[in-house]
Amino acid sequence: MTVKSVSRESRQRLEDSPLVEEPSSSSLLKPDAASIASSIKYHAEFTAPFSPDNFELLKAFFATAQSVQDALIINWNATFDYCEKLNVKQAYYLSMEFLQGRALSNAIGNLELTGAYAEALSKLGHDLENVTVQEADAALGNGGLGRLASCFLDSLATLNYPAWGYGLRYRYGLFKQQITKDGQEEVAESWLEMGNPWEVVRNDVSYPVKFYGKVVSGSDGKRRWIGGEDIYAVAFDVPIPGYKTKTTINLRLWSTKVPSEEFDLSAFNAGKHTKANEALLNAEKICYILYPGDESIEGKILRLKQQYTLCSASLQDIIARFEKRSGKHVKWEEFPEKVAVQMNDTHPTLCIPDLMRILMDFKGLSWKEAWNITRRTVAYTNHTVLPEALEKWSLELMQKLLPRHVEIIEMIDEELVGTIVAECGTKDPSLLEKKLKEMRILENVDLPPAFAEIIKTEEDPVAPPENEPETSKELDINLEDEPDDVQAKENNEELPKPEPEPPKMVRMANLCVVCSHAVNGVAEIHSEIVKKEVFHEFFTLWPEKFQNKTNGVTPRRWIRFCNPELSKIITKWIGTEDWILHTDKLIELHKFADNEDLQTHWRAAKRSNKMKVVRFLKEKTGYAVSPDAMFDIQVKRIHEYKRQLLNILGIVYRYKKMKAMNPAERTAKFVPRVCIFGGKAFATYVQAKRIVKFITDVAATINHDPEIGDLLKVVFVPDYNVSVAELLIPASELSQHISTAGMEASGTSNMKFAMNGCVLIGTLDGANVEIRQEVGEDNFFLFGARAHEIAGLRKERVEGKFVPDPRFEEVKAFVRSGVFGPYNYDELIGSLEGNEGFGRADYFLVSKDFPSYIDCQEEVDEAYRDQKRWTRMSILNTAGSCKFSSDRTIHEYARDIWNIAPVELL
Repeated sequence: MTVKSVSRESRQRLEDSPLVEEPSSSSLLKPDAASIASSIKYHAEFTAPFSPDNFELLKAFFATAQSVQDALIINWNATFDYCEKLNVKQAYYLSMEFLQGRALSNAIGNLELTGAYAEALSKLGHDLENVTVQEADAALGNGGLGRLASCFLDSLATLNYPAWGYGLRYRYGLFKQQITKDGQEEVAESWLEMGNPWEVVRNDVSYPVKFYGKVVSGSDGKRRWIGGEDIYAVAFDVPIPGYKTKTTINLRLWSTKVPSEEFDLSAFNAGKHTKANEALLNAEKICYILYPGDESIEGKILRLKQQYTLCSASLQDIIARFEKRSGKHVKWEEFPEKVAVQMNDTHPTLCIPDLMRILMDFKGLSWKEAWNITRRTVAYTNHTVLPEALEKWSLELMQKLLPRHVEIIEMIDEELVGTIVAECGTKDPSLLEKKLKEMRILENVDLPPAFAEIIKTEEDPVAPPENEPETSKELDINLEDEPDDVQAKENNEELPKPEPEPPKMVRMANLCVVCSHAVNGVAEIHSEIVKKEVFHEFFTLWPEKFQNKTNGVTPRRWIRFCNPELSKIITKWIGTEDWILHTDKLIELHKFADNEDLQTHWRAAKRSNKMKVVRFLKEKTGYAVSPDAMFDIQVKRIHEYKRQLLNILGIVYRYKKMKAMNPAERTAKFVPRVCIFGGKAFATYVQAKRIVKFITDVAATINHDPEIGDLLKVVFVPDYNVSVAELLIPASELSQHISTAGMEASGTSNMKFAMNGCVLIGTLDGANVEIRQEVGEDNFFLFGARAHEIAGLRKERVEGKFVPDPRFEEVKAFVRSGVFGPYNYDELIGSLEGNEGFGRADYFLVSKDFPSYIDCQEEVDEAYRDQKRWTRMSILNTAGSCKFSSDRTIHEYARDIWNIAPVELL
């Protein structure tokens, strides 16, 4: 059937359906297929942003989404009104990322309307699945940080907690990834080009955001931030429905603009068109892309503007809501009893000094009052142990862009220094100096004058070394006798260049820890590293602040909706659908793990999902793969610590061994595998982009080798996102979570894979530790060094004591032989060599873990050959994933950090 005939047929069905009428509230509260079809038809005629002469799939999606939005808005408004009326304490989740994925299938699933919408669309000539795939993924995030935030919103709504999310509305997302012969290329995302049917612009909700300017003292003695550059942040709201509940919470996204009068009409008419629009461009570009490159000073300024825009607009909104609820008599001391602000990593850190600024400069509170309120309101989730990811900002840059905030940060730093001095005393200057160096918010900045004098007077005079002049006086005289260059010539040596002063920085993570009433890690091992290493001095000072909140994922999106066949099997064998809300019931699958009937149906569901991926890979990459092969998947952000390089080098080793065998030997030795990669390398992360290039080169060679055939295939899926994950994860059989131990905070994809009956291979890192405990050691393939060994292994490398495994040297030589094409991989392979130096010495221990990894992969092959054993392992992974629901995580945040209670609509 041609596209034209589909259009004509669907158009005819649209015209033949019942008379178009605007749906009423009552019909939407009890929708059936007929009323839904009428609603879709209404929106197709009157609100869909398309011409009226067709009813193609894209138009059908928009009309369907707007039909669903009608139902959501009723619950959305009711939730808002109910929470306002009760004036309950509310949690506000601030995050630079919300990786939502497609919303249609999730919304109708949570509303329990999937069947009705499928029937309604069938009446109108379309298939629900074909309609849902028309939706572009919302480009509001990149990796686990944003996906976690979105899982949390789903759980907050499902569990009826009063909460909102706050983020930025990125026009072009991070980037759309294209894979070419040169590797990864980045182009702008186009997710907003056709409009977003889920968002509602609130033109009446707009707040000023200031940059630059100066700080002056008013006649009342208060500090005022004046002048500078002013923009406006405008609210775009997105409803987040809960599952089997009317509760629908809000995700508020900020977009930036300036008033129309900022457009310079005289400059435009004079032909200076770019200058005329300069103010608007400067405002709008704040929300152009997620994580703009920050190699340049302009990039750094833009990133800091993004973070402050999120914080400033969100706090103004939160405070306005608090004041509205309070009525005429606002009691600011009650603010922490009504508001909980959660900072998702360090990006929203500026909400700390900004809350202080608003309370002092605009609400008339004293420093002590504002400080007390702020510390009781904000909490911080740490997501990384990587030093480069613990954000630091140039003090000079921040002083220019946010001068009032720097004043407040300096005062907080002074408070901290006072606390440290009081706690530590001044009798041991070296200990005090160590603590101050590690804990201060301001790095490489002189101590506040009062404390500088106290600490200085307590220090013992430094005794001169033996056999040296008693004082520097002799040396001073000698130096003054002759010019420096004459002395240098006489000694035949060059003058040493003066060492540059270290840059003065603001340590955002330290600011978060100091000012938050709670600090949590996101997996048990990560939280221990946070306490013992990353923030050890803070933990010693304030042990009560530190908590663990192991991440979780929503079982609605990540199994119920993306894997309906497996969900039906689980429901049948458990005997209830309650597991979707109470995942602890999944543990009941344990007693059926050896049941042949369950195993047969389990394998059938897995194969059905694999067939979908076979078709998808052929469409997206052109590669044909066999559904009979093991599907071995690693999909996540491309980073050296996540060790995609270890995976692909293992594949190279496998390929090399295959090439040395005859066909019979290959078949006997190796299980057929399809090795699937996906993930984006940050645009300026050169080494990560080299890894992408290497994977695609290896794939091109192996996949076109007729001797190997279906025994080994390698596929890099371009532009990996939530929707691709929803397709790949249900089809996965082995998933790789192989980061260097101690470097992955938690991970959440490991939870999604386990939930869908995928067996994991991995290190004892992040949530892998807890997953292995829950699914059973026999159902997890473990390899590699342990976290407590890493420092010693790196030291061993520096000392030249490490001897690489011969198999690893073999693989490196094979890569350098040119078998995978002409590209020069010296920089990539060179990073795994040497004993020290930037970009050298195998910092992420690929070579150290390689032999253990290869041996473990042989165990994988052996287990997969026994399909009964493998299926049992698969079932026990799903059963053991019961702990890793985001519902459990949210209950813990609500109880232990936010102190909020559920509020269910009647």
